[in-house]
Amino acid sequence: MIKNIVAISSVYGPIQSWRMGSSLGIDLIMDPSTCSFNCTYCQLGFIQRITSERKVYVSTSTVLEDFKKSNWKEADVITFSGSGEPTLALNIKEVISEIQSITNHSKPVVILTNGTLLNNPAVLNDVINADVISVKLDAPDEETLQAINRPASTVHLKDIVSGVKKLKQEFKGKVQLQIMFMPQNKNKIDELAKLINEIKPDEVALNTPTRPYPNGWDIITRGAHGEDIKKIKHDTKPLKMLTKDEAVNIELRLKELTGLSIISVYRK
Repeated sequence: MIKNIVAISSVYGPIQSWRMGSSLGIDLIMDPSTCSFNCTYCQLGFIQRITSERKVYVSTSTVLEDFKKSNWKEADVITFSGSGEPTLALNIKEVISEIQSITNHSKPVVILTNGTLLNNPAVLNDVINADVISVKLDAPDEETLQAINRPASTVHLKDIVSGVKKLKQEFKGKVQLQIMFMPQNKNKIDELAKLINEIKPDEVALNTPTRPYPNGWDIITRGAHGEDIKKIKHDTKPLKMLTKDEAVNIELRLKELTGLSIISVYRK
């Protein structure tokens, strides 16, 4: 007897995001996990394919079909994230446009990105019609980038910073910097503040690894929160987090050095 196999959707949620509220996820990568970073804290676990190559990983028609079947009207935002770096997908601009057309621009489009491709004019053009772009910036120097984010061989911090600066100059929406604080960077606040002041984002999101690191790849981890963590097939290991006092002190110091609005996972 042949059992029915339920296809995994490229659209998931809505899930509750501490930064964005109720978020419907758009996964332009799917299986296997693919990214230009292999972060030591990634909720996806060890990235299966580490690359800076752009191509169509999931067809636009598949994503739109999945989107129309989803509960998108219940979401506060539509977030491009999923199983890797969304700007690796060559069809991201097309998918954004089609979703905005379906929703009549009633739901803000958010892109969560590591910023590694923003120095490419084509990528910048592909994301320009989003409403919010949240860029990861965990490292103030190349050594810390290698220690925390473990990037593809072609990726360097100077190019990431250059790309985010270009984004801030050309993008009319909200630019957020998201910083994951861990033992390797929690004492580099002044150095990070210097980069933040160069980039001049609209907001900084202070985070720490509240979700465990899976010891194997499972697509469910792309949106796993709370009780969903228990559904992961592989073992997981907790990671070292900031204490609440450490988070408060970092937040106060960053505010002092940058004067920016800062949101924190500890104040969700």
